[in-house]
Amino acid sequence: MKCSPWIEETSAELTRLYQMQFGGKETGRYRIAGKLVRRLADRRRLYEDDIRDLTRAMLERGFILIDMETFFVVMSANTFVNYRRANEDCIRTPE
Repeated sequence: MKCSPWIEETSAELTRLYQMQFGGKETGRYRIAGKLVRRLADRRRLYEDDIRDLTRAMLERGFILIDMETFFVVMSANTFVNYRRANEDCIRTPE
């Protein structure tokens, strides 16, 4: 799938921020205001399709972009690898 140039550029910048030192941390997960993401994207608005495409581009780079309505969270996809797994034994089903 070929992305729009602004999607590629924005995902590259969001990835770069993950690797930058700020907020008292060397690198790592962060939150960013929707206003700043729109500025990075050079867009007045981000529509559902735009966010979906940006989320996919971030996933291709190994990052998760979470839309929290007024801000976004960027995390490494590797963060989730060591999470404990829920399986059928721990799920209660209606009787």
